[in-house]
Amino acid sequence: MIPLSKIPHYQKFRKELHGVFIEEQIHKDYLTLLDREARKNKIVASLEEAVRLSGLKDGMTISFHHHFRNGDYVLNMVMDAIANVGIKHLTLAASSLIDIHKPLIEHIKNGVIFRIETSGLRGELGDAISKGLMEVPVIFRSHGGRAAAIESGEVPIDVAFLGAPSCDPFGNANGYSRDNDNGVVCGSMGYAKLDAQYAKKVVIITDNIVPFPNVPFGVPESDVDYIVKVPAIGDSQGIMVGATRYTKNPKELMIAEIAADIIEASGLFRNGFSMQMGSGGASLAVARFLRDRMVQHNIKASFALGGITGQIVSMHEEGLIKKILDVQSFDLDAANSLKNNRMHQQISASYYASPNNDGSAVNQLDFVILSALEVDVNFNVNVLLGSDGLIRGAIGGHQDTAAGASISIITCPLTRGRIATIVDKVECLVTPGKTVDIIVTDHGVAVNPRRPDLKQKLIEAEIHVVEMQELRRKALKLVGQPMPIPYTDKIVGVVTYRDGSVIDVIRQVKDMED
Repeated sequence: MIPLSKIPHYQKFRKELHGVFIEEQIHKDYLTLLDREARKNKIVASLEEAVRLSGLKDGMTISFHHHFRNGDYVLNMVMDAIANVGIKHLTLAASSLIDIHKPLIEHIKNGVIFRIETSGLRGELGDAISKGLMEVPVIFRSHGGRAAAIESGEVPIDVAFLGAPSCDPFGNANGYSRDNDNGVVCGSMGYAKLDAQYAKKVVIITDNIVPFPNVPFGVPESDVDYIVKVPAIGDSQGIMVGATRYTKNPKELMIAEIAADIIEASGLFRNGFSMQMGSGGASLAVARFLRDRMVQHNIKASFALGGITGQIVSMHEEGLIKKILDVQSFDLDAANSLKNNRMHQQISASYYASPNNDGSAVNQLDFVILSALEVDVNFNVNVLLGSDGLIRGAIGGHQDTAAGASISIITCPLTRGRIATIVDKVECLVTPGKTVDIIVTDHGVAVNPRRPDLKQKLIEAEIHVVEMQELRRKALKLVGQPMPIPYTDKIVGVVTYRDGSVIDVIRQVKDMED
């Protein structure tokens, strides 16, 4: 028997037994408590230990979420740990990759990462892959398409490494901390929820262990195998900025106001309507103008969906939006609202947009407002490739919401600088024109010929409706015809539609210095 004097905190434990002084019984009960804690506590000492315990081997698939956006420390530190263990030839199935993930370039060069499946690429990583860094093309999927591929087993996740701002010792994790108001938060963990549910092994990485039970949780302990506590999981400044911005640009504000006019004139602007605002200055600004019209006509929305901002939260708290379905919180106001508002709920990527789920929320949308890098005369949209042919964006939920919403509205200026936004053919097809209803520019509004009903309503509302070919002619007159982008024959990316079919490929940009 272990001497009682050797048992940590024995006197405190003895006192808590409320006067029971039978030494043998105290000893037995205490050891039972220690055994229970040892059996259930999932905290391990280091990332390297978690990698080993997870059973990760060469050639397997790992996943990460992007809720920390450009403030993410987790992906890079986990990849360093995997490299230290000596594992190679991995498939990286991240929900999206951003500027801060530049260190992946070296892991690709060193053979740790062999394939990538993601929604998007940005920064130097996107540039390097565009110029032929990888031997195997990157597979691009929408958020809904990724969810469907994981659910079907097409993308089997061996180990998911999921950062969490708050986690108890048994794995209940959420995107905010009730005990540390100054800590890093991300709000919804919608993309992590799906990975945790389907991965063979799940490792939570956190800098904030809280007492059991950590409720409400975004990821339940039943889906978690190991927990690693690290000094810091991210940078708050990078987490809460980058994907969205509030515009002060007069051109974008004008486009946003026209989009609100279109919603008002559409025939679906009535009590109980539903909406999603995409990323991009103009599309986010629509909510500001729409709010005034809702107040004016005493109209309330049933729900708002998608990536949630403080603007949507304000409308919810004002009583203009009844419920919020949040797959990704874009700012601190949204994260705090998720913590405090009962009608603000986090949802998984599958609930959000999986094409295999008839009840997915995108199918219940009346309106979605989306941005674009390019739109062509057939209403096809590009949100992946820049005008230089480099990968600099993400599919996100663009395809999913355009397909699901009753009315999909794309906002974009006619030109950006000396580059036309309205083109003859998009550089990369991401969202098919058959799912796009209206294009809103600073030079007029074009309505898809498939929607004569909408065109008539907008004309009756005295909105400036033009043909796409007219917008294209205006763009050419302003900026002229650009030189074609020089490509090689090597394919560096494969763009899939939400049902998994291939709709385009991305070729390597030729290095003109060679």
